[in-house]
Amino acid sequence: MKGTSRQPSNLSESLHQRLNSYALAASAAGVSIVAMAQPAEAEIVYTKAHVHIGTHGVYKLDLNHDGIVDFRIQEVGDSVRTSQSVGTVNSLLAKEALGNAVEGTIGTSRFTRKRYYASALKPDAQIGSRKHFIKGGTSGEFMVCFQEDQDSRTGITSGKWINVTNRYLGLKFQIKGKTHYGWARLTVHNSKGKIGALLTGYAYETVPNKPIKTGKTKGPDVLTVQPASLGHLAYGAPAIPAWRAQH
Repeated sequence: MKGTSRQPSNLSESLHQRLNSYALAASAAGVSIVAMAQPAEAEIVYTKAHVHIGTHGVYKLDLNHDGIVDFRIQEVGDSVRTSQSVGTVNSLLAKEALGNAVEGTIGTSRFTRKRYYASALKPDAQIGSRKHFIKGGTSGEFMVCFQEDQDSRTGITSGKWINVTNRYLGLKFQIKGKTHYGWARLTVHNSKGKIGALLTGYAYETVPNKPIKTGKTKGPDVLTVQPASLGHLAYGAPAIPAWRAQH
């Protein structure tokens, strides 16, 4: 860039201190640092994962490893009654903590007038302020939803995540009152009303309000970490950080 060199900034110094603290805490918790290329200059923190989310499973996602859960990804089942019929709904949901949001759209369903659908982004998609983010209230954002009418035994599957491989949730969340963007990569399979998901990684941009591209996991501006035993967290192990309560 015309011979100029990047100068250290307050953000880089703060990030460096935070990553050092995380590295020390990670050592005690059995977490290994896989790569630390220029940690003071890193702007994206990528966490490797291999987490299965099955029937009634839930994974509590802490994007920046600060001990606060930013999103939940969970599989739920419920009965729905309307004036015309009774049905069952089996869904994979993304649920944001207070102040956070998921990239997606708002539509309708057979049993409700309004439904929030999480987008299934492809690799290299930009997540930032120009995208449309939604907050699904108490239910969250639907990734996949299977609805069955108990009278007719007919089933309808809806959502953006129907049998997809390596797609991305676009995420907007808060760190100390400032907006940051991130993503979570999942593969989702559904058959005959049974829905399962595999979370294979997630990342966030450490610079407030700066967009992030889905799938970027390498480069001098990326710090990669890998929790040593992440799979058990999908079912709400005691070590999972606290959830930001909804109000």
